[in-house]
Amino acid sequence: MPRTHSLLALVLLALACTAAHAQDRSVIVHDPVIAKQGDTYYLFGTGRGITVQSSKDLQSWQNAPAVFREPPAWIKDYVPAFGGDLWAPDIFEHEGTYCLYYSASAFGRNTSAIGVATNTTLDAESPDYQWQDHGVVIRSVPGRDLWNAIDPSVAIDADGTPWMAFGSFWRGLKLVKLTPDLKSVVTGPREEWRTLAARPRDFAVDDRDAGDAANPELDYERLYTPEQLERNRTMQNGAIEAPFLFRKGDHWYLFASWDRCCRGVRSTYKVIVGRADNIRGPYVDRDGKLLSRGGGTLVAAGDGQNWAAAGHPSAYTFDGVDYLVMHAYDLQDRGRPKLRVRPITWQDGWPEIELGE
Repeated sequence: MPRTHSLLALVLLALACTAAHAQDRSVIVHDPVIAKQGDTYYLFGTGRGITVQSSKDLQSWQNAPAVFREPPAWIKDYVPAFGGDLWAPDIFEHEGTYCLYYSASAFGRNTSAIGVATNTTLDAESPDYQWQDHGVVIRSVPGRDLWNAIDPSVAIDADGTPWMAFGSFWRGLKLVKLTPDLKSVVTGPREEWRTLAARPRDFAVDDRDAGDAANPELDYERLYTPEQLERNRTMQNGAIEAPFLFRKGDHWYLFASWDRCCRGVRSTYKVIVGRADNIRGPYVDRDGKLLSRGGGTLVAAGDGQNWAAAGHPSAYTFDGVDYLVMHAYDLQDRGRPKLRVRPITWQDGWPEIELGE
């Protein structure tokens, strides 16, 4: 019986690889996440109201209505500089309800918040289709928080406890315990926060600065000496974001992005991974280095020919095959962000992919 299962797994992976190599490069999306309902896959991404596309085969995608016609009204109270695009969603099904988490922020700042909306179906043609927004789950405040409340990833551990990983730049990626309804953060005696991953940050970087000298509210010429400013602009000051939690066998895997997104052909995004025995961590890379101390095993990066960079990963098991989903900046199309859905192979318990053409 085990041999039969192994052969079936190999057949499924071979079919997945064949389909993945034929993947359409025309799907433009940023920060993709996927959920499957019935025989249909639904792709969510950054954009006005959270973009949605659907597919029957993970290859050809059709546009669907955005999650929101207008941004939730509460956002302007929490994020005054909000520009209209909702960022970096996560979609999570729990007990028949789909929870759609989304980020509201502005480039270079940690005046940010993560919200959640729910629906009982992802099929826009269903009479039951209706997104209900539940407001803010967590927020970050400049001067108070050295973390950024964007890029959510929700998972439930073996004990049934829900957790949210999140974070971008500053002091890295955090993990926080959620209430059983998955709509708010646990407070009081059972409150729990952990640092999952971080990268070195220059001591001279101002607390209000993500580390990329991109906050339009700051006067960098007055904050830093010319030498510090040049160093801040060129070094990877805490450049880590986009966590995603994935359970495989006895391990929890933490995927994340290093370096810089959103710069077209000049993007330097990379996907890294670490693993732990417990969702709380500690997460280590293949060499045993803690992700909280700058560790990370490389999974995907630009190839200099087809793709400038790749990042914002999410991971799923569909029909017995594990996939890594991300966007990559297309060197053949002016650096536009394109969807990549790649089958994962496992070597000694560590994920590997080919970015493809």
